Amino acid sequence: MAPDKPFSQACENNKQPILERIRDIFSEPGTILEIGTGTGQHAVHFASALPHLVWQPSDRPGATGHCLGWIEEAALDNIRLPIELDVASERWPIDHFDGAYSANTAHIMAWQEVEAMFAGLARRLDRGRPFCLYGPFSYGGTHTSDSNRQFDRHLRIQAPHMGIRDMDALLELAERTGFRMENDQEMPANNRLLVWRKL
Repeated sequence: MAPDKPFSQACENNKQPILERIRDIFSEPGTILEIGTGTGQHAVHFASALPHLVWQPSDRPGATGHCLGWIEEAALDNIRLPIELDVASERWPIDHFDGAYSANTAHIMAWQEVEAMFAGLARRLDRGRPFCLYGPFSYGGTHTSDSNRQFDRHLRIQAPHMGIRDMDALLELAERTGFRMENDQEMPANNRLLVWRKL
């Protein structure tokens, strides 16, 4: 690995378990928008294993360079260059895609940005298309583990707008924006993979 290429141990640990789940969800050829690509480790791993997909990385303005090392080294025909995406903007740089994926973003975004992400995806995904959201979530205001409780406290000390999102709020948001939950799958390290479908 090149010394200037960013590396996330969490991505390295969870990329294969996530791939095993999304392989069946993203089974048809098409373009997948990844929101919050980060280092690019997920993008490269998934695009390499799922050659029928075109993977479109994106990140917040000013952050798209983080994934270039991985993407350029992989030199895969089915990964596009990353685009800058402010989910809160009315105008997105991409209007057509066949599915969406985002990992470990909902607890970093402000809640208003989470709302904007769901609303923006709902406007651009066709009926029946999937949105996979990975990360830690709470249920009825209760964390699923002590480590998640501590992580949530750490996030909120760092910045008041951050924090682990509660499933009750997400389900209400999904109903408002036109998504239904298809699956809530347990993942390693007290994470979940939430699979939503556009209504």
